[in-house]
Amino acid sequence: MQAAGAPGPRNPCYTDPVEHTTNLTLVIDAELLRRARIRALEQGTSVNAVVRELLEEFARGGAPSNDAVADSLLALSRRSRAGRGGKTWTRDDLHER
Repeated sequence: MQAAGAPGPRNPCYTDPVEHTTNLTLVIDAELLRRARIRALEQGTSVNAVVRELLEEFARGGAPSNDAVADSLLALSRRSRAGRGGKTWTRDDLHER
């Protein structure tokens, strides 16, 4: 049981101090942040951790390798439920002007 006035349980995603850190305020579209939170939750992480990792990679001057990008695109394609609905196209259909 918690004593009156004692702080409640801590959420490590938001409250654990990390040595030598600085807070950063970002202005982000509310819908973008909502979708990012959902995706982060699905991946068992937080938006904060995703942004930190991206900034670390950016600061190192690195960029994702072509293989990593290709793997990500293939994984996305496999998860997608999109289809062409049985429609086929000819080259002329695609380049019709």
